[in-house]
Amino acid sequence: MKGYRKYFLNKLTWFLVTFVFAFVLNFLLPRLMPGDPVAAIMNRAAAGMTNQTAIQQVYERYTELFGTNKPIHEQFALYVRNVFKGDFGISFSQYPRGISDIIKTSILWTLALQFPAIIVGWILGNTLGALAAYLKGGFDKVLMPLSIFLSNIPPFGMAILLLVIFAVNAKWFPTSGGYGFDLIPSFTWSFVWSVIVHYQLPFWSIVLIAIGAWAIGMRSMAIYELNADYVKYSRFMGIKDRKILGYVFRNAMLPQVTGLALAIGTMVGGALVAEIIFSYPGLGFTVMNAILGKDYPLISAVTLVLTVMVLVANFIVEIVYGLIDPRIKTAQAD
Repeated sequence: MKGYRKYFLNKLTWFLVTFVFAFVLNFLLPRLMPGDPVAAIMNRAAAGMTNQTAIQQVYERYTELFGTNKPIHEQFALYVRNVFKGDFGISFSQYPRGISDIIKTSILWTLALQFPAIIVGWILGNTLGALAAYLKGGFDKVLMPLSIFLSNIPPFGMAILLLVIFAVNAKWFPTSGGYGFDLIPSFTWSFVWSVIVHYQLPFWSIVLIAIGAWAIGMRSMAIYELNADYVKYSRFMGIKDRKILGYVFRNAMLPQVTGLALAIGTMVGGALVAEIIFSYPGLGFTVMNAILGKDYPLISAVTLVLTVMVLVANFIVEIVYGLIDPRIKTAQAD
């Protein structure tokens, strides 16, 4: 118990240090971007105005509203206070819409896309990998090259490939968006069907790559377990293969479950490429528009959400590992 306490405190310290550095960088980096986003908003607000004094007053009002006229340390203090209240301010690029409202809407689209894709890819990949290890022969010879090929395609490559084949050439699916541009979000069948159709290509662009990676990992672990001494001894003792395989694949699944936990923790970041290519209205598409619009409050908020999710996921996995693996406690005790 003493060894695990030391391990836990060590991981917690590194988590807090990393979080503080990420939090500060998350505030500073977007503000180092060139250009004046307030000037762009002011130009839209002051369109048609010819009185220079009035235009200057409009500019000063917006700099006061967004706090860009304050020193950087005052902006940071205001930022910290607002973040811990859950208030990320007002978007520059989508003014006067609040950033919290933008993230709330975008993250729902991202979670609806990424979470099912992770689960489906994990189940199919591990099932195929386990079958390849057990059946061997032709099934393994076909599955392994295909899995290696799929897992090595970059996410943007798979997304573009599906887009060109099924949307541009075959015209089976739409090329962009989360639903038809002529529809208003509602609980009608036409809107739901449009969401389902637009969902397919982003979903499968994530799933296909995931299947290959999970299949390779599961096959390797299953082969290792099938050749372990306890399997040979169990067969020598006359224990049925069905029972042995239950233990084999349960042991082989342990690293895969850890990988699943990490994938779920980083799911928001995983869908960014697919969302950008398909203009899917999730966090990826939102942050791209924020960068193009020099909307650093929105960029800071989205990257902070992504950073916190990744850090928390890694921290939880390391803590669980410490509970499961007795070698970690022993090493810390020494």
